[in-house]
Amino acid sequence: MAEQSGDMVRFADVSFAYPSDQGVIQAIQNLNLTIRQGSHVAIIGHNGSGKSTFARLCNALLLPDQGQIFMGGLTASDMEAVYEIRRICGMVFQNPDDQIVASSLEEDVAFGPENLGLTTAEIQSRVQDALARVGLLAYARKSPQNLSGGQKQKLSVAGVLAMHPSCLVLDESTSMLDPQAALDLMDFVTELCRKEGLTLINITHNMEEALRADQVYVMSQGEISLSGSPREVFAQPSRLTKENLVLPFHLGLYQSLLDTVPDLAYPTSHEDLAYGLAKLLQPLNQTQIDRLCASNPEPPARLSSSDVAFPLLEVKDLSYTYNAKSSRAQKVLHQINLQIKRGEILVLCGHSGSGKSTLISHFNGIYKPQEGEVRVLGYDSRNKEDLIKIRQMVGLVFQYPEKQLFAGTVAEDIAFGLRQQKLAEAEIQTRIQEVAALVDLDSNLLEWSPFELSGGQQRRVAIAGVLAMQPEVLVLDEPAAGLDPLARQTMLEEIKALNRKGKTIVMVTHNMEDAAYLADRIAVMAEGRILAVDQPQAIFDQPDLLAQSGLALPASLSFSHALSKALGLKLNFMSLDQASRQLKSALQAGQLDAERGEAQDV
Repeated sequence: MAEQSGDMVRFADVSFAYPSDQGVIQAIQNLNLTIRQGSHVAIIGHNGSGKSTFARLCNALLLPDQGQIFMGGLTASDMEAVYEIRRICGMVFQNPDDQIVASSLEEDVAFGPENLGLTTAEIQSRVQDALARVGLLAYARKSPQNLSGGQKQKLSVAGVLAMHPSCLVLDESTSMLDPQAALDLMDFVTELCRKEGLTLINITHNMEEALRADQVYVMSQGEISLSGSPREVFAQPSRLTKENLVLPFHLGLYQSLLDTVPDLAYPTSHEDLAYGLAKLLQPLNQTQIDRLCASNPEPPARLSSSDVAFPLLEVKDLSYTYNAKSSRAQKVLHQINLQIKRGEILVLCGHSGSGKSTLISHFNGIYKPQEGEVRVLGYDSRNKEDLIKIRQMVGLVFQYPEKQLFAGTVAEDIAFGLRQQKLAEAEIQTRIQEVAALVDLDSNLLEWSPFELSGGQQRRVAIAGVLAMQPEVLVLDEPAAGLDPLARQTMLEEIKALNRKGKTIVMVTHNMEDAAYLADRIAVMAEGRILAVDQPQAIFDQPDLLAQSGLALPASLSFSHALSKALGLKLNFMSLDQASRQLKSALQAGQLDAERGEAQDV
């Protein structure tokens, strides 16, 4: 059945449910949605709202229980059309490992075009073009297994682009990319949409990405709860809050200031808001300027002198090469030196492929040093007997923690490591209850299958399983990636709570807001080297360092710099709350002075 010309995707009364031990889980219900050819659509919503199921229905990886789905004029229920639908609609998943099928990058990208029956020359041309577009051409003959998570995600995009799709579905595809790589990818696919008529469906929790779209759809309980242009959708903060979503920084600040400045112009960017506010703040006197420029109070010292003098974990002159004895040798760590202090939160940042995951894999002996050493409380990871103790002291939660789950129930998953230690059953049950409470996991969920939980709940289970072993250091690799804004904030609060209870935390992240919120210190990596280790503000005061590392300023500081430039001042707002509080105070003071002046004139 052919669809109306101009419609790329149409859902007509579509419903879909997953079977479950708890009964069916209704993921999509009575969904009606039309996406025009060449449009750029953002799908946002809380974890479990049905977004990923919607994506899989788009390219017939799933078929609806009820209703009809049309893609590029083809009907998904027509089994003869399914192959063509999957060519028309290319999909990039959140986890790139789910799409890698070959032993080299060029072979992986060639897989799709080969199945289209194209000539060898055409396949080679498409492979070269796709790899070049995502910045991986130099790695064409390398193994995908040697890539970072972010680089694997770029490879997945290249594999889809080589098929020359008409519709591209991104399912949280930038969540594991560093800020610059994510920006480059979105610039690239947005330009494709504009120049080549590609239809882009971006499923994302990144509200800045949603601002780029022509149309935003908010999903909730498998339905569309809100839709419109980005301006229309983000003008309803209370409705977004109900869906576990937040406004982009500049719009959140704009909304918070409206009660003080009701006629403040709607901003399209950080720079736009800064320009509008600068005009209002220009007449401030010196006292008001001092109040506006007031920096954050210094945080209380949490680390004792002994913690600083005797590091809990120490890395000395560590170097590491993948496939060291083969023609595909790739050196990924170069002379790393790093100390982790007892009781701190150290955040490790850097561009995709900078070596972060390889470095932390040395912390508990998954990798052993080829050069240099790693010691935990004096134990040397090169020593077999010491390694057993190190693995008890350093707990590692991987980049996709849900992949660590395997048992029939949550309780059994948490208990697995404890049973390997042959602990008494009473001790095991006590620890299960303790760590469930520690990570705010509802005890009613302990008898559920871990595979029936939301993404945020699954991550809590994975962390609980590691915490049950009572490690000295908890190492988290992108623990909040792919979570909706509220689940992300909850995860960060739980990490802070663990730290307050004495746990030393090392966290890998690309998200600089998370780093600013959590870190006692930030270690910045690039090209397998540690470039700097310092307190957050000191790191953020080095724009060249951030650029070299593929990182970006937190949104609050990006806005601060724009307003600083407009006013000729030095501003450092470290959070939305701080920016709102100090700007309101300055604006109210300015208004009061203006009113006094008018009264005196009268």
